[in-house]
Amino acid sequence: MCSNIVVYCSTAAGRLCASVGATTSHPPLYDECVNPLHPVNRHTFASDNLAGIHPEVLAAIASANGGHVDSYGEDPYTEQLQQVLRSHFGPGVTAFPVLNGTGANVLALQAVTPRWGAVLTPHCAHINLDEAGAPERSAGLKIVSVPSPDGKLRPEQIHAAAQDLGNQHHAQVTTVSISNVTELGTAYTPQETAALAKAAHAHGMALHVDGSRLVHAAEHLGVGLGQLTSGAGVDVLSLGGTKNGAMLAEAVVTFTEAGANAVPLLRKGSLQLVSKLRFVSAQLIALYGSELWRNNAAHANRLAARLGQELQQLDGVELAQPVQSNAVFVSLPQAMLEPLRQQFTFHGAGTPAAPARLMCAFDTPGSAVTDLLAAARLLSQAQ
Repeated sequence: MCSNIVVYCSTAAGRLCASVGATTSHPPLYDECVNPLHPVNRHTFASDNLAGIHPEVLAAIASANGGHVDSYGEDPYTEQLQQVLRSHFGPGVTAFPVLNGTGANVLALQAVTPRWGAVLTPHCAHINLDEAGAPERSAGLKIVSVPSPDGKLRPEQIHAAAQDLGNQHHAQVTTVSISNVTELGTAYTPQETAALAKAAHAHGMALHVDGSRLVHAAEHLGVGLGQLTSGAGVDVLSLGGTKNGAMLAEAVVTFTEAGANAVPLLRKGSLQLVSKLRFVSAQLIALYGSELWRNNAAHANRLAARLGQELQQLDGVELAQPVQSNAVFVSLPQAMLEPLRQQFTFHGAGTPAAPARLMCAFDTPGSAVTDLLAAARLLSQAQ
């Protein structure tokens, strides 16, 4: 006798359900799956973190299951992931799968920043505002932030920070960190990234990229992932997966021998060494071993572009930033803001100083954008 709890799964992933709580061995269930805990057709514009898991990623997790496999990255899936990511970034890279973006950033920064080093980054950077002080609290890394109205760092800001190098009374900036795409939805071109790398390296600094949405920048610009990173002089990358169809899967990708040697010695102390790592690697293989990463990003970007283009045609609506990814930053009239927020859910005050942020995801249906735009037009006409 066993008690079964059936949980939701995608039909495209083989309609594989999990039976938990069993006191005896029990075969997998392949019956129709239901999830009573949330409406599966609900879609919002609050964050791409709210999205589900792509069916091909679910299928990859299921395929990696069964039997005993070596742990802590000594498995064939993590080895295959090396080859997959080298096809994007070049033969000299090493990838270390981790669980989340904050952990990836803290681990990556530690790998290239000495104990006395500080990290230069735009004020709006995730590592500065949205990681609960993790780089400083967990790794002892001083964050030095500088203004950036469009979310982007400039080479001259690196040169200015270098003026304090050697001054024992000031924090020593030894690492530069940027996000691509930025926290304001803007994308660095390969040329912009290369200019930052050149400036950083001129002062002996390393360049880190927070690439939780790197795929959206690459898709927007029509370039490869390597062109935005290894080909532009980046030293270490936090590569995203979760925001683009994975369950929980990111990777620290190192482009230097020193970084590759440092990460294995740091990751367990940074709480990012997973015992059953094959299931993390399998997710990233599903995304980056085919065009799935680009197809998912293209869908989200396309919907965001439509959303931004049609919203800005309404009276009183202004884009705060150009739409270069899956994010739309926009100021909205107050009469439009709250009704839209209540119906469709998104963040931000909706003012020029604090614009609303509407995020599209790989699984956002076009009908959700159509519905939001229709509601916005009605509210605009009623003003």
